[in-house]
Amino acid sequence: MGGNSRSTFGKRQKERARQEKQGEKAQRRAERKLQQKDQEEKGSPSGPKDPVVTYDEEGNPEGLGFHDF
Repeated sequence: MGGNSRSTFGKRQKERARQEKQGEKAQRRAERKLQQKDQEEKGSPSGPKDPVVTYDEEGNPEGLGFHDF
């Protein structure tokens, strides 16, 4: 009967490690969610931008290039 306590102790350690890892993952998810929410409130710099319109010497707008969007 002495052999059973060692396997039970190992199972407890394994379960405790699993729970800790699960808690860490949940914490990381919550942090990412807050960061995304903060970026949305501030206005994401990677979001769509208005194209910059340039004008020639006569005051006419120049055509937009591929990189302007």
